[in-house]
Order: sequence, then structure tokens, then C-alpha cells
Amino acid sequence: MTEPRYTALRERHEALGAVFTDFGGWMMPVRYTSDLAEHHAVRSAAGLFDISHMAEFSVSGDGAGEYLDHALAGRLSTMAVGKAKYSLILAEDGGVVDDVIVYRLEGELFLVIANAGNRRAAGAALSSAVDGHSVEVVDRSDDYSLIAVQGPAARQVLDATPGVGAFAHPLDDLPYYASMQASFDGTPLLIARTGYTGEDGYELLIPHARAVPLWDALLTAGAPLDLVPAGLAARDTLRLEAGMPLYGHELSRAIVPAQVGLGRAVALDKESFIGKEGLIARSAVDSPVLVGLVSEGRRAGRAGYGVYDGDTRVGEITSGALSPTLGHPIAMALVAPSTSDLGTPLTIDVRGTRIPATVSTLPFYRRKK
Repeated sequence: MTEPRYTALRERHEALGAVFTDFGGWMMPVRYTSDLAEHHAVRSAAGLFDISHMAEFSVSGDGAGEYLDHALAGRLSTMAVGKAKYSLILAEDGGVVDDVIVYRLEGELFLVIANAGNRRAAGAALSSAVDGHSVEVVDRSDDYSLIAVQGPAARQVLDATPGVGAFAHPLDDLPYYASMQASFDGTPLLIARTGYTGEDGYELLIPHARAVPLWDALLTAGAPLDLVPAGLAARDTLRLEAGMPLYGHELSRAIVPAQVGLGRAVALDKESFIGKEGLIARSAVDSPVLVGLVSEGRRAGRAGYGVYDGDTRVGEITSGALSPTLGHPIAMALVAPSTSDLGTPLTIDVRGTRIPATVSTLPFYRRKK
């Protein structure tokens, strides 16, 4: 049995009283004080997340963009330097191996960030796709820590953090889904305006040896701005409210992108890419589709709970919770297409009790811009 791993910030988490949980083979903070308090802090001010369990792969060499067009479902070769793009690694049959974010750091240098639990699968898929391409794929996951600052005060937190500077261009000019080179006390730092909470914010990639000083500096600078450390429990309810998929819940090898509203992430007009033939052969017309469900009361559907139309089971919950922001139960579910229209009344089997639910739009929450 493999021993669970800890990030470079383990001692900081322990000192803050974190409760840990196994996530993708990593012992990660699930909460520090209160799930609700951490969730609300991100919506109203800012939260500080250790996401160093994520996997990072560098892709370099002549034609790296074209290689990624072959290896991933999206079109990456046309990305400008400094931009980021959400994409998918597909199996030959069109199922989802992982969802990733790709950053173009230089002309033929890209960074691919994958899910922690899919590090091996993503690495194997990227490596096997190299055949015939003059590129090098290197697993850099053991080299870097990743820290996220999320919330409406995230920008102020970065501005107030001593040592963070030497920006490639002003932070004001960094658009959403973009990145730039910077530094922290002389150490190279990648700042990406991305996140997984539905709020504005930044993800900071730094060598492991400098993760603790950066975490301390952010936490100290952010304290007057009501920044709090936040764990995986808050991260999960935040991403659920924002309608963002989680691998193993909304995404899997049994799912094709169109089922979960990710058809736009697939560039079917590319001449070829891994999984294209499988997607074409695997019609999703009659397959379950992802919908949002809203309920009244306090009892929320959880992953695996059945969804019913009358006495007929038509699907199941993939993720669900009592929404801290909205104050009522929300869920994402895969249901039969015939029951997926907005406003369709359904029920959720919550431990033997049928709870009325209504098909809703996704996301459940959008931040005010």
C-alpha cells in the first residue's frame, strides 16, 4: 500500500489546526476551522488554498503546439503566449481521461496542469502521444508547489504581499485565463489568473523550497483583508455552486464531453486527435446528460443518490450539497435526455425519502463583475 504524500506546506497546515483527508494519494487539508466560514470568506473576501497536489507537465520542442493539438481535444497551437485554455485528454473511445489547463509560457513551451489523482494516467497519455512528434514531455509535479488566492479581494492580497513583484507586465493587464512570469524574493514565480471557485483569483506556481515563505507572506498580507486558509471542503462547495466538473464525479472514462456540456472544449474540425474517431462512433444522443437540480429545505442529494421521474429512476446525482451561498440544496446529476429540460420536476431519493427537485441552469452561482 502506497504511503500518502504531504505537500511542502504540511507543517503550516498542522500549525493552523487543519483536518486532513486523503485526496488522490495526498493528505490534504479538508478544513481549518469551519467549512461554511471558509466558503463564505472566498465569496466575500479571499481564501488561500494549497493545491500543490495537482500534477504539472512541461511540453517543449519544435511543434509543441501541434503535438498538443494531437494529444488533447482542443486546439492549443493557436494560443498566444501568456494565455491559458481548458482542455481534455481523451481515451481512444472518446471517454475523458482527465481535464486539464494548458498554459503557453513561451513560443514552444507549454505547461499542462492535471488532476492529482490522474497524474499517472495523464502522464501516460501525454507520453504515448509523443510518437512522431519532436517534443519532450516532462513530469514536473515533484518540482513545484501551487498556491491559490481566490475571492474578490485576491488582487489586493497580491498587491499587499511583500516580495511578489518583477511582473512581466502590470497585474492590471493580466486577463482571465492568462499567466505571466513574476518573482517572489528573487525566485521565479508563475502567476495565473485561473481558479476553481467561481471567483476571481490567482494560482501561483513556485519551486517547493519557496512554498512556505510565499504561503506565510500571503497569509500575513491578507489578514487585514479577511483572507483565510481554506480547505478542500470549501473548494468543493464553491466549485459546485459554480457548476465546475470534478473528475470522478461529472467526468470519467465512461463519459464523453458532450454529455456534460463540454462539447465546446472539443475541436472536432481538427483533422485528427486522440479520441476523435471514438467520439464520432460513440453517439451521445441517448446517453445521460448533466443538469443542475435545485431543491427546497435543508436535505441535499449526494453523489450516487437516485433521481426519479415519478417511479422511474432516470439518473443519479454526481455532486450535491446544501449551498452555503444560496441557502438551499443544489446538485449536478446525469439524467435521461427526456427529463433534462429546464423546469422539469423530478425527485431525489435522499436515504429513502423522495425530495422534490427542479431542473435548473448551470452554474448555480455567478460572481458579479
